[in-house]
Amino acid sequence: MTLPGLQEDGSWDIPARLNMAAQCLAQDDDRVAIIDLTGADRRDVTYGALAAMTDGLARAMLGRIEAGDRVGVLLSQSPWCVAAHLAIWKIGAISVPLFKLFKRDALSSRVSDAGCALVLTDAEGAALLGDLAKPWMVEEVGVQGGAVPFAQTGPDDPAVLIYTSGTTGKPKGALHGHRVLTGHLPGLSMSHDHLGQQGDCLWTPADWAWIGGLFDVAMPALAFGVPVVAARMTKFSPEGCQDVIERGDVRNVFFPPTALRMLKAADVSISGLRSVASGGEPLGAEMLAWGRQAFGLDINEFYGQTECNMVASSCGTEFEAAPGCIGKAVPGHEVAVVDAAGQPTHDEGDVAIRRGSASMMLRYWNRPDATAEKYRGDWMLTGDRGIWEGDYLRFVGREDDVITSAGYRIGPAEIEDCLLTHDGVATCGVVGKPDVLRTEVVKAYVVRKAGSDVTADALQAWVKERLASYSYPREIEFLDALPMTVTGKVIRRELKRRAALELEKVT
Repeated sequence: MTLPGLQEDGSWDIPARLNMAAQCLAQDDDRVAIIDLTGADRRDVTYGALAAMTDGLARAMLGRIEAGDRVGVLLSQSPWCVAAHLAIWKIGAISVPLFKLFKRDALSSRVSDAGCALVLTDAEGAALLGDLAKPWMVEEVGVQGGAVPFAQTGPDDPAVLIYTSGTTGKPKGALHGHRVLTGHLPGLSMSHDHLGQQGDCLWTPADWAWIGGLFDVAMPALAFGVPVVAARMTKFSPEGCQDVIERGDVRNVFFPPTALRMLKAADVSISGLRSVASGGEPLGAEMLAWGRQAFGLDINEFYGQTECNMVASSCGTEFEAAPGCIGKAVPGHEVAVVDAAGQPTHDEGDVAIRRGSASMMLRYWNRPDATAEKYRGDWMLTGDRGIWEGDYLRFVGREDDVITSAGYRIGPAEIEDCLLTHDGVATCGVVGKPDVLRTEVVKAYVVRKAGSDVTADALQAWVKERLASYSYPREIEFLDALPMTVTGKVIRRELKRRAALELEKVT
């Protein structure tokens, strides 16, 4: 199959001069770019209107922001969120997606690490930001004046800095070049059974602050010329989902696995969709069978991570899905399972992607040691374990400690750091506890300081106020001591084993 972003021989089709803003705006002015459902009434935003919004923001930043400067974007799904990123890329600066559910400490760690010169936001975001960085209200910027020229950027010039979950420390910023959008196009096409068919319209309940929302949906849709729906869902519900699909004439959806489980639990069937994609964790045979009944089509699973995304996918119109398997390697990305020496193997090993993938990060921001550790020879390690079944890649499990809860990837280290700032906590360990609905819930094992009587409720509130509301520990257990290494590090695998045994006792 011939896929966008690739030449006929399967190699990448990437020009020497490339700017993602130009890629996203390369459609007729009167064509619908975004279907805005964030207000009471539907509003269709054309490419021409989006370009004017982009130019207004770009013009306001000229003279204040230099090429290579980092600019935060603290906005929910909306036309202005798209325009903000496009404007930053258009002038050659680097956008930093930020999440509205972050609280002060989570925002501070990212804004300060990135060195954001300013943050494009709205009134709600400005209140969250406080004095962490200078906020600019996007809707107050005018759209008058001529077009701003596109910066003469190349594919490896930095464009976007997306923070990953913190696993062994603070979250790391994955720095991507302008080629990252091209790198997503083949996988997007596959996961939506050749996206770009007549009447296609794409939506996801996932926020655009993450790579899954921004580069698996919003920006590729624009590059394909497929309308993308912007809708604010502060909390996913089957009823709200059905309303968005109906009002937005949605035909293509990226559902995180938790959203699918909630639809299944509510016994919801949705007709009229042409494709459903899902990623983040394997769905399994039961969920795939339910999907065929509920949607009348195969759910296409895909695979990737912030550092290198959309590298494997299913494609129901091309080949049958294999339950428990991610799919096949997407053309353009060389995916392998490698052994400890970095050699491809057909046994279980580390899932890895060869250097040269267009969606692969340039490096971790200001983390040369972490960047070096991410690679084994010519292969970038994903941190996941896998095994080949023919040309299907089966996901075995994660090597790291990332917690997958309700579609979010949550780093335990950031939560542990937050708990340790409470004067009643001596030490703690945070792990994911298996959960039927959310995949995992965040569980914290805490050792109190001598004389402290701090409660679980107090510690939960402490984390909620400082990090993200979805990442607080839903369960807290107080212990006299934690399993530790001889060097004084918490042995999380022992805590994970304990959490799993707790679930077995309950069931």
